[in-house]
Amino acid sequence: MFLRKIKNRSGSSSVQIISKANGKYKVLKTIGSSSTEQELQKLWFLGKQEIARLSAQSTLFVSEKDTLVEQVMNSLGNASIRTVGPELIFGKIYDYIGFQVIEQEMFRHLVISRLVFPLSKLKTVDYLYRYQGVQLDIDAVYRFLDKLNSRLKAQVEQVAFTHTKKILENNLSVVFYDMTTLYFEASDEDDLRKTGFSKDGKHQHPQIYLGLLVGLGGYAIGYEIYEGSIYEGYTLIPFLEKAAAKFNLGKPIVIADAGLLSTGNLAELTQRNYQYIIGARLKSESKIIKQKILSTSWEEGHVMNIKKDDGTKLVVAFSNNRAAKDQHNRQRGLQRLEKQIKAGRLTKSNINNKGYNKYLKMQSKITIEIDYEKFKADKLWDGLKGYVTNTQLSGK
Repeated sequence: MFLRKIKNRSGSSSVQIISKANGKYKVLKTIGSSSTEQELQKLWFLGKQEIARLSAQSTLFVSEKDTLVEQVMNSLGNASIRTVGPELIFGKIYDYIGFQVIEQEMFRHLVISRLVFPLSKLKTVDYLYRYQGVQLDIDAVYRFLDKLNSRLKAQVEQVAFTHTKKILENNLSVVFYDMTTLYFEASDEDDLRKTGFSKDGKHQHPQIYLGLLVGLGGYAIGYEIYEGSIYEGYTLIPFLEKAAAKFNLGKPIVIADAGLLSTGNLAELTQRNYQYIIGARLKSESKIIKQKILSTSWEEGHVMNIKKDDGTKLVVAFSNNRAAKDQHNRQRGLQRLEKQIKAGRLTKSNINNKGYNKYLKMQSKITIEIDYEKFKADKLWDGLKGYVTNTQLSGK
């Protein structure tokens, strides 16, 4: 006989006693179920006792000490139990970074809880009561979050930024910027939550944009929230100027995804004396540049610098690991298309440049088939990665 913990459809877990005979498993008894780790530990202990009783070997599992533990556990209520580990560990880090200067006890509780159990606000309140003996009103939490956003955000950011400078030894010559979307399970829009292009594929839900600026190693510098319908490229320069003024950043080298930096953005960055590095779309470069890239014999670590007509520099590098990954992804995409064609699931509407659909073509205006020549041609680009920059840094 042995104990098993099994997940239920409701989200809770059950503790069961299982026996095995002739290669088959049988549930002898279900001790109970719960959704809290504290209660499950108690059920596990009771299960051990029950196995001992059923096997008439109680001395192997049950001792006077075990019985005393059970009596103590039964006498305790939720508010009497505290888990001190999170406060001992994360509390010290919290103070070391400098957040103790924010004299808001609720902020401390919410930050540490978010690290230990990243749950909803309601479940966070429940966690604090059950395991920390801290009783918070959910409405008070929501009111505090309004206060955090309107009055304390600047102070919190300054503390985090000071720590980032300390970690990076004041080396803030390079910053990375990116954005993500956060959608809401709601149908109504407001001034901030609006439908737009969703990175999560939830185009029918209202959303917001979250822009984040970090230094080397991903250490936070600052963040901003934007309405969900904005074009993300419009956020970069206003955010940079605001962060530069707030944190005295000067003119760091900006690194961002190519989708964030339109031609207009790049021109404005140059005009404002910012240097930048962005990902390049090699297959969209001019015919001359593409010929130069494909006529080169590439090997591991090889880097090429190509001057462009607009004064920027295209840096192209080759990696064997990237080549293997590119080939694997192309092959997997081809197999998926072949499977869909065999099943007759593809139509004329599937012929587009989305992902690996670019390998599809129409045959005799009736049949959808794969253009294997185009598939083979893509192999020439395996392992190549490009960047466009206006810096004077070496390609390496």
